[in-house]
Amino acid sequence: MLDTLDAAAVRRWCASGLAALKRHQGEIDQLNVYPVPDGDTGTNLVLTLTSAQQALAMNLDTLPDSGPTAHGHALRLMAQGALLGARGNSGVILSQILRGFADEVAGVPAVRGRELAAALRSGSAAAYTAVARPVEGTVLTVVAAAATGAERADSDDLPAVVRAAARAAAEALSHTPEQLPALARAGVVDAGGRGLCVLLDALVAVLTGESTPQPAPTPRSARPAATVARETGSDEYAYEVQFLLDAGGEAVDGLRRALDALGDSLVIVGDGREPEGTWNVHVHVNDVGAAVEAGVAAGRPYRISVTRFADQPEPPSGPVTAGRAAVVVATGGGIAELFAAEGATVVPGNPSTGELLDAVRSTGAARVVVLPNDANTEAVASAAAREAHRHGIKVSVVPTRSPVQALAALAVRDGDRRFEDDVIAMAEAAGACRYAEVCHASREALTVAGPCRPGDVLALVEGEVHLIGTDLTDTCAAVVDRMLGGGGEMVTLLAGADAPAGLTDAVRAHVARRWPFVEVHAYPGGQPFYPLLVGIE
Repeated sequence: MLDTLDAAAVRRWCASGLAALKRHQGEIDQLNVYPVPDGDTGTNLVLTLTSAQQALAMNLDTLPDSGPTAHGHALRLMAQGALLGARGNSGVILSQILRGFADEVAGVPAVRGRELAAALRSGSAAAYTAVARPVEGTVLTVVAAAATGAERADSDDLPAVVRAAARAAAEALSHTPEQLPALARAGVVDAGGRGLCVLLDALVAVLTGESTPQPAPTPRSARPAATVARETGSDEYAYEVQFLLDAGGEAVDGLRRALDALGDSLVIVGDGREPEGTWNVHVHVNDVGAAVEAGVAAGRPYRISVTRFADQPEPPSGPVTAGRAAVVVATGGGIAELFAAEGATVVPGNPSTGELLDAVRSTGAARVVVLPNDANTEAVASAAAREAHRHGIKVSVVPTRSPVQALAALAVRDGDRRFEDDVIAMAEAAGACRYAEVCHASREALTVAGPCRPGDVLALVEGEVHLIGTDLTDTCAAVVDRMLGGGGEMVTLLAGADAPAGLTDAVRAHVARRWPFVEVHAYPGGQPFYPLLVGIE
């Protein structure tokens, strides 16, 4: 039994937590609210914690002459490594939890039960602070419950407190399907929350010498979906505004209130430095000027990026800036070749923060646009952009969700425009490109288009299941028809690694018959999971 959390225990927790996540990696990957075989939360957590362990191994003995304690230094290394290696939303959130945990106890002489409870609460607060309107039923709920369980133990007995935290987290995890209808429909608990429970069980084992991991919980009966609201960004807002901000915590609190009143999808993440830190600010608004002015009132905003979702903003005046590049995330050899032909630096799919940062720096450009092509990678790209600023590189992230959107964005790139104007034009082109994915269901599930069974063909339009079929070619043709029914002049088809021969030819022929004035471009994409990706412009 250990009565304090020292640097050696932090090292063992990181190593044993990583080993435990590797054992549960497949299980966590399967906790996927969509019935397609691309769940990767377990994989992302493993890769994120691998980076944390590498940071500890390389730098644990480099304790500064002044500053944090040895255990605080170890925890901060763990958090920084997790941030640089973060993959997907789950990895980014874990890095925020670890940062809050480390900041709370960095200067505390000894971490016992009550200090651990305070550290968990700080980690929970750091994760919640990153999101303007947190969604319950996720890892946020689970870490908050762990902190509450530790606080209710009300003891300096470290093993007793960490056991209480792990029990409370497991209980909260079992309730997540009651809070998110998508989890209830799929019959699973939250994947990120499950990963956090695995890490807390590993901490229990390190501090007590006991190996008593909590089993994966069975979802409880959930309330009907109509009784639970799920947050999404509103189409009411036309612009995405992002910037870095040097400011103090109190000023940021005021900024958060001001931006929350202007729009939605508000996320503000800080680096934890006091009294004045660097913050990454993201919001969707209609009044871009008011959002930027709110940043000016709070501190010093810079690396301001505006992405147009609807109406064209007035282009800012100023000289054209040279020395720019594009970094694109690509899964599939054919897709990578298409991006490389457009002059972009290509990064393999599901990169870490550090890998994206290395790609940005390798361009040698002072201004870089990043096209993530995935919602999870978007969070990693934003973290890489924040780190790139420390190297004097201005990075703008265009939130592409599919390779076809990135192709549309790269097609309008113009080096004669100001960088900011070029980013807006690329975002406009990406936003005007509707996308779809066709795949096979890997499990039985209830989708918005009805129930599906393993092996069914699913057509997802912008992430939501729209069609369920039995024949791949027929379903591909049907989803193109549905999308062209809303308008379109050009269709882009990317054939996947497992696409049958002649699939794109059959779809092309169908479009020629039904939509004779629509232009069709087809390429071998080589992407996994999805036999066909579709873009409509």
